[in-house]
Amino acid sequence: MAFRLSSGDVTGFKVLFSMAIMYGLMAVLVYSIVHMHFITPLGIDAPLDRFSEGRALQHLRVLSQEIGSRQEGSPGLKEAARYIKAQLEVLKERVGSNIRIEIEETVVDGSFNMIFLGYSISLGYRNHTNIIMRISSVNSQETDPSVLLNGHFDSPLGSPGAGDCGSCVASMLEMARLTVDSGWVPPRPIIFLFNGAEELFLLGAHGFMKTHKWSDTIGAFINIEASGTGGLDLVCQSGPGSWPSLVYAQSAVYPMAHSAAQDVFPVIPGDTDYRIFAEDYGDIPGLDIIFLLGGYFYHTSYDTMERLLPGSIQARGENLLSITRAFANSSKLRNAHERESFKVAANEPKDERAVFFDYLSWFMIFYSRRAAVVLHTIPIAIFLLMPFLLFVLNIGKHTWFSTFCDFFKGLLLHAIGVVLAVVVPIVFAILRLLFSNHAMSWFARPYLAFMMFIPCSLVGVLIPRVVWRSVPLTHGVSRLQASKEGLSDDPRFWGVFGFYALLTLAYQVAGLSGGFLTFSLSVSMLAAWISFHFAVKLFDCQSLRSAMCYVLPLIPCITYSVYFGGFLAQFLIEKMGMMGSVPPPYGYFIPDIIVAAVVGLVTSWCVGPLIPICGHWLARSSILKFLLQLSVLALALSSQFFPYSIAAPKRVVFQHTFLTADASRVVGSSYDFSVVDSNSLPFLFKHAPEVAKELNMGSELSFKATKDSPRQTWMVIYPVSFLFSGSLKFPARSDDMLKHYSSFPHLAAYKPHTLYDGGSRRVHLEFYLGSLEEVWVSVLNITGPLSSWSFADNVLPAPESRDGGPPSYICRLSGASHENWTFWLEASSSEEIRVEVAVLDQYMVDAAKKLKGLFPSWVDVTAYSSFLSSYVF
Repeated sequence: MAFRLSSGDVTGFKVLFSMAIMYGLMAVLVYSIVHMHFITPLGIDAPLDRFSEGRALQHLRVLSQEIGSRQEGSPGLKEAARYIKAQLEVLKERVGSNIRIEIEETVVDGSFNMIFLGYSISLGYRNHTNIIMRISSVNSQETDPSVLLNGHFDSPLGSPGAGDCGSCVASMLEMARLTVDSGWVPPRPIIFLFNGAEELFLLGAHGFMKTHKWSDTIGAFINIEASGTGGLDLVCQSGPGSWPSLVYAQSAVYPMAHSAAQDVFPVIPGDTDYRIFAEDYGDIPGLDIIFLLGGYFYHTSYDTMERLLPGSIQARGENLLSITRAFANSSKLRNAHERESFKVAANEPKDERAVFFDYLSWFMIFYSRRAAVVLHTIPIAIFLLMPFLLFVLNIGKHTWFSTFCDFFKGLLLHAIGVVLAVVVPIVFAILRLLFSNHAMSWFARPYLAFMMFIPCSLVGVLIPRVVWRSVPLTHGVSRLQASKEGLSDDPRFWGVFGFYALLTLAYQVAGLSGGFLTFSLSVSMLAAWISFHFAVKLFDCQSLRSAMCYVLPLIPCITYSVYFGGFLAQFLIEKMGMMGSVPPPYGYFIPDIIVAAVVGLVTSWCVGPLIPICGHWLARSSILKFLLQLSVLALALSSQFFPYSIAAPKRVVFQHTFLTADASRVVGSSYDFSVVDSNSLPFLFKHAPEVAKELNMGSELSFKATKDSPRQTWMVIYPVSFLFSGSLKFPARSDDMLKHYSSFPHLAAYKPHTLYDGGSRRVHLEFYLGSLEEVWVSVLNITGPLSSWSFADNVLPAPESRDGGPPSYICRLSGASHENWTFWLEASSSEEIRVEVAVLDQYMVDAAKKLKGLFPSWVDVTAYSSFLSSYVF
């Protein structure tokens, strides 16, 4: 029997394919913008008064290739500091007579408490290096308010750190050169802070703020960071107040910012130096500007120069120059004393954040929170007043109350469609995983996620339209077909409009900054409504030409929705490889569910405004079947793809663990492995047979004899270890390490306990690092009746309980020194104090290096040695 389509089906498919072409063209435009195709990088021969990506890359080549890894404890970190200082000294030698340059290399020490990844810890550090340059006019005073540019030159474990954050340092060096060579005399001092300890939980910035004489002069700052290797250099945080974002909006050459990022950033695991300057220790107005694309390579050995997106550093540099000059020229730039005095004199509370967003990096839209309160309530007011207005103008055929009820039913039906647009892809994702060998098949090929989940999310959006046909509202479908008023009182249009208006109000009431997303949709729908009214006077309201008149005014807003939503989905997909793993069986499903839900939400957001006009053409059984068949085909196809590649590696943490009893005795050794996504270690070893063979797992890959690696084993990278699950332990030899090191880390009392009345006591301890060569960090886990200690100004952090154990206090110590750490612990009773010690050393024995080298190229392995010991006092 031949398959035949009705004329309505043919029209529906025409509309569907037209929409596909329109959204495809938008996606191509967005892709070119996000990947910086519109930026032409300048070479090393560019004019000296222009920022040059080519010249910045020369610095980056030295930092990431010639020097390489720049972790605390490695020679590369000191070499990088010497290189940066040497480059600044060259600038100082050729500076004009009207400019003063001061260069300092400072060594910072300190201790403080903080919350990181939701866990309470104390940080103690010493001998971390910061390189600081201050450029000012010869007439400037020491207390003049200044502008700070901050970037860190240390890199994560096992990474050359080209993106994070060699690109930041290279941009700052080129920016410093440009400031000198352009002949611009800064009206206020410009401070460049090259800090050497950001990856150790923001220590370099903390040391600067607590110890440096210029810290109180800073009136504004720009923190430059990288969570990837290029793309949009997004303003992820700004404040306190709205002034920093206003300066950015007025001055950025290629604006890439939206206030909604400030709603999302706190959810993402991680932090930046922005926290130190703007929140914890400075209350300084500033911007947090971050490379976000290329998150596959973030904190991996693949973070190399070759992975950087051309044009990204060029756009960053031109933005930095313009923003820095704007801050330096602003009359609102004040040092710490002036800011405090102004607040007291004006009795001024801290300003609320403004609402702002860039449009395709072409221009910025900015308005204050007060303006947002007015603007963002207009759509809901229109929605509530429209039934009464239609009744007064005699456009509606029913009472205002029945019209409002229809509008509200339309809102509920669209809300159900949005929910189904999220739920249906989730169901498809779960069904695929029930018959698949691995999760995250879209990870290395993001287009698979869009192929899998967009068609079925469209089905979810259209299901209420199908229900609408069988259970019409008061006006019914025929109302739109017969009425020359078109959308005047159509519940389908006003329901969608009301949904976005209600979300805009919800954003406002919640105090969030992303309300512009739905507000812009509401405004665009009103423009489309007006355009459609003119069209129905010329064409039938069911014609494709009148529908086109409705769609055209929506195109700018829909393009922005594709821009924002597409980037959000891409960013999320890249980050799924490092967002942490949850124990099976549920953990296996979580990444696919999250990606399916986000793609469904973005799809409903991008097509939602078109549903009032296009929905009746698309809500046909033939189209729904076609979309479902596309989804099934995409799901089956995606299951044939491997989740990882060199360009999208799987992250594995490999710890060679040594249990020590004293300074020279090793009582146990093991290889510990963990992953940070949903494809567990059995999946890894199945596809890495050489590693399984080396670990003596046998051809059956049996895990019956394999022991779990408890979370205490990973104490040296606390609290990052809470992103792990399903870790495994394998036996290992310790002979080579005994030959390499003469002594190991250990803890001992260096003088008798001090006893106090009431039974309290003070324990005086000395911590030896032994002969370890490349210590990155040491972690102390202290359990017992602790009442005080010598860290963090004698203030204990909030106690943490690990895996149901007793409350304990965690302290991380970092910084190379020939001297031992000495400290005291005070107990409120004679009950014993237990101290567990973990030390991370970057040196690995040959057998461990060989094992690491057996992993396939699609695996990125962060490997190190960990020394664990335990003491009771």
